Amino acid sequence: MSGRDLFCQPRRIRRGAALTLVFASVLVAGAATGSFDEPDRSDRKTAAGAARSTPVAHEDVAKAAAEAKADGKSPMEAAERAVSRSGDRWGAVYSQGEYEEFEEALDGQYTGVGLWARRERDGRIEVTKVQSGSPAATAGILKGDRLRSVDGESVDGQPVTEVVSLLRGDAQDAAAGTAVTLGLERGTHAWSETVRRARLSTDSVTVTRLADGVTVIRIAAFTKGVGDIVRTAVRQAPADSAFILDLRGNSGGLVTEAVTTASAFLDGGLVATYDVDGRQRALHAATGGDTTRPLVALVDGGTMSAAEMLTGALQDRGRAVVVGSRTFGKGSVQMPSQLPDGAVAELTVGHYRTPSGHTVDGRGITPDLDVTAQGQAAVQRAETVLSGLGDAS
Repeated sequence: MSGRDLFCQPRRIRRGAALTLVFASVLVAGAATGSFDEPDRSDRKTAAGAARSTPVAHEDVAKAAAEAKADGKSPMEAAERAVSRSGDRWGAVYSQGEYEEFEEALDGQYTGVGLWARRERDGRIEVTKVQSGSPAATAGILKGDRLRSVDGESVDGQPVTEVVSLLRGDAQDAAAGTAVTLGLERGTHAWSETVRRARLSTDSVTVTRLADGVTVIRIAAFTKGVGDIVRTAVRQAPADSAFILDLRGNSGGLVTEAVTTASAFLDGGLVATYDVDGRQRALHAATGGDTTRPLVALVDGGTMSAAEMLTGALQDRGRAVVVGSRTFGKGSVQMPSQLPDGAVAELTVGHYRTPSGHTVDGRGITPDLDVTAQGQAAVQRAETVLSGLGDAS
């Protein structure tokens, strides 16, 4: 299993109800283009109810939840069954707490200890990064340390997603300030460390300048503020810099941030279209982006949703050469509605298309250059491609 950031999606997403940070609510996307009014963030039910795209589906789920509540049964379980029967691949039901956690993640925050890790071929869980200023950093945990257990439970051989769940305390809905005991190993030294979870900000954007003048902008997820960070990085890059936009493993996020990121490299124009109840809407880049310096978009099978939308826009508009492997293929739009017990149902209401009209859902984005190399080797291949590109104007 490849490395995976320990900032992750809510556990119900990991269980398969939905596989991605949702292609952001079209309520937010619409506000970015003025296609319809932005609802109050705290009143998603009213705003979602105004949509006419899939009222029957939303009403069916709400009805199932209400009937279960009246019968003294679990409204959330009834809603989950209704979503499952609907055949909506990306439909999901969240408890109130899970949905709040989800929105916090999109705001660029999470509750945890500040570790990134990956599972090695032999099943070991190795720390790949420690967030500066986090509880893990304060405890002296270092990159390369081996994580052996969490609260006495061995993590050897477990999927990283399950390790994430233990570290976050998902089963207990653990809050900031709760303690978690980590079993660690460094070389021949083994020890236990008890740390307290904290509210942390994600490192969604990393900017690196390579020796050959290439600026690498890696985006882990489109959380709040990412687009402005990318635009600033592009403006501050040396005049002769070329860019690698690394979207590998990017599971999506807020579509408004993906559109703002597109605006860093485009001078206005179409980013994507999407439909709601057969009505077409459009997302446009702002004017004034950099359209001259060479750009490579680096993608893989973990590039999903809003990241695919961005990739498709840059590819179709002739702004970037796309390098890597075929992207995941999630091009659907979800809208939230609140259920009687405070839970939230996210149901698919439409699909988006690239500027050339290509459908992404179930197909993904095909790169211009297929590269199977991973890690830094893929970046090096992208550098080679950049060296052969002239002025992009």
